[in-house]
Amino acid sequence: MKSTPLSLIAGAVALAAVTGFAALTAPGEGEAPEAKAAARLPVERSSLLCPAPSSSDLADTTYTSFTPEGESDGEAGTAELNPSVPLPADDEDPAAGKDEEEGEENDEKDEKEEKPGADKPVVMLKDAGKPVTADTSESDAPALIGTATGRLAPGWTAQQTTTTAAGEARGLLGLSCTAPDTDFWFPGAGTAATRQDYVHLTNPDDTAAVADIELFGPEGALESDAGEGITVPPRSSVALLIPTLTSEAVDDVTVHVTTRTGRVGAVVRVAENDAGSDWLTASTDPTETLVLPGIPADATSVHLVAFAPGEDDADVKVQLMGKNTTFAPVGNDTLHIKSRMTASVDLKDVTRGEPGSIRLSPVDGDGTPVVAALRVVRGKGAKQEIAYIPATGPVGDRASVADNRAKGSVLSLTAPGGTAKVEVTASAGSEGGEKTVKTYTVMGGTTLEVTPEVPSGLKGGYALTVRTQSGGPVHASRTLTVTEGGIQMFTVQTLPDDGGTVEVPAVEQDLSVLDD
Repeated sequence: MKSTPLSLIAGAVALAAVTGFAALTAPGEGEAPEAKAAARLPVERSSLLCPAPSSSDLADTTYTSFTPEGESDGEAGTAELNPSVPLPADDEDPAAGKDEEEGEENDEKDEKEEKPGADKPVVMLKDAGKPVTADTSESDAPALIGTATGRLAPGWTAQQTTTTAAGEARGLLGLSCTAPDTDFWFPGAGTAATRQDYVHLTNPDDTAAVADIELFGPEGALESDAGEGITVPPRSSVALLIPTLTSEAVDDVTVHVTTRTGRVGAVVRVAENDAGSDWLTASTDPTETLVLPGIPADATSVHLVAFAPGEDDADVKVQLMGKNTTFAPVGNDTLHIKSRMTASVDLKDVTRGEPGSIRLSPVDGDGTPVVAALRVVRGKGAKQEIAYIPATGPVGDRASVADNRAKGSVLSLTAPGGTAKVEVTASAGSEGGEKTVKTYTVMGGTTLEVTPEVPSGLKGGYALTVRTQSGGPVHASRTLTVTEGGIQMFTVQTLPDDGGTVEVPAVEQDLSVLDD
């Protein structure tokens, strides 16, 4: 085979990846034809990572895997969540002490073989449109590494929900398992004596990842040598107690996770003495305008934490999009965020008995990109419970959230711009029931809170899928509430666009048939 055509083909493919199109012309021909527009096609592979759920003996965790029904014509595929399996360190000699420890190793092997799911998927999804669940109460349950292929890849989501009835980690901890990436922002963590916040890093790949963790308080960067060059072994997870990364005790901290090599899934588990615990997922990428959707109507306290990662300060308007209109909280209509310093403001019971969402936007003209999150409290005293709402992107074409229950699930829909219509599908139940579909109108500048219409004949849990029909954009979140010991434990998951489709470059000529 000739080498020159192969080189040209490789160059054309690289150009297509960079520019979004490829138009190929043979030497000597006239002007290049006009490039065709890129087409949007369903993704063929998706990855999700779930952190180790809890180290408590009192914790019960439910995993739910779901892919919405779609129009993909690809192969059937599978969607699996598998236990992370750390590989031996490079300097570890597997044969060391073999004779002395042979009996002990055999005992461990027997125990592993007897333990269900040790070498099998924790959750395996085979069909779209119906969720699959699995439960564990193991205190050493590992992080999970997930992959979906074929028709199950577009829009695949997985929910991890943990109920801990007592102890320092008491609460309902929920999160939508995250995709691997290289850059994460977490406003709202803390290093104070009352906090036991952990950052969890999970590496899905077969080579080690190296990550850095930066901490920023109200006065700027915190000294944190321990956060540099953290190795995350292949297909494994590490959890680091944030207060041990610095000697400075601060209530409001922004955590920045980046990778030098490889990629990871990153989430923060927040635990506050006498207040509860929950997962804090990453804020959407820094941008000038942010939406934080879904403050429950009965919130007793709302605390806003924001950060400007660039070189310029940010001045933002703080607005609440309520049930009927948008307005500025009294005395807190603007927030000044100094460059690379964490800013916060206590909005107290800003919703005053009505559901709402927070919008941050530039005070004057062009703004400075920021990230943000809300710490939300329900209840008071010994019965209070916390959850976190990070800034999130719009629903876009479609977004889903799994692990909804017959009781305790509430959907929040916010239209920060013009009026929009959305279609909400409640899937078939994990153990039975038929899906239901309902359309809602969300007035511009307001937040609509709805109790979803559960599937007919529901048995088990179900998933919610939101599709934008017209208008928009729309931002959404789901609040799940479970009452335990007289405490309304709750968790909030946002619903950004699921990225189920991707732009594929159009080409003018198919070169796959070329030969010598």
